[in-house]
Amino acid sequence: MATLAAGNAGYSNDRTFFATTAILMAAVIVGGFSTNLILGRSTFAVPAIFHAHAIVFFGWVVLYVTQSLLATRGSLALHRRLGWLAAGWIPLMAVLATALVIHVIRERGGPFFFDQNEFLFGNGVGMLAFVGLASSAIVLRRQTQWHRRLMLCAMAILTGPGFGRLLPLPLMIPWAWWASAFAFPVLFPLAGVIADWRRDGRIHPAWWWGIGAMAAAMLLADLIAYSPQGIAMTQALTEGAPGAARPMQAYLP
Repeated sequence: MATLAAGNAGYSNDRTFFATTAILMAAVIVGGFSTNLILGRSTFAVPAIFHAHAIVFFGWVVLYVTQSLLATRGSLALHRRLGWLAAGWIPLMAVLATALVIHVIRERGGPFFFDQNEFLFGNGVGMLAFVGLASSAIVLRRQTQWHRRLMLCAMAILTGPGFGRLLPLPLMIPWAWWASAFAFPVLFPLAGVIADWRRDGRIHPAWWWGIGAMAAAMLLADLIAYSPQGIAMTQALTEGAPGAARPMQAYLP
């Protein structure tokens, strides 16, 4: 606790940065999915699992932005009460994310610009990183500087699907997954690093834990995905399903 207290002290209370960043991350997610609808690349005529996933994950986006604004200029008492709602929301997100990825891999083969095995395990391990960071932020809710930075890093992970719909990922093969799931989402925590340095002359250690968790999740996912066991698990998952019709490697149709 002494280490956490030391990492919590002496940093200015720049609530505006965290509120602004929350809005920008929400804009990436909403903008990405809206772009897909506008361009006709997605539709509302999809199985129920897609709608359940969308409701829960967009609900989290609304909750995160609301919490950031409440911490900036709203009711801290309401912020704390909604925090318990967030704690219960996280497991539901993990379950629905896993169910949707399995459905997409089996029924559609996954996005063609991602390797199937990387998409499968990247989403799974990435979701574990989100759960770990968000849960740590809730546990450290009394350590304000740790809490807000770890939660921002957790939220940054969720911007991956938004970036994935805004970036020209077919042109980024074979680095499409790393671009959408790490290179662009990590810009938000890096902005926090720069903001700390410019404002306080030093960098809060929570940023390194958050960025480290994001990078470790990517590396671990690839180690599993491209291992013989990861490839075999992906093949077993798609066996006998429409998703088996596409090659496991990313390709241009």
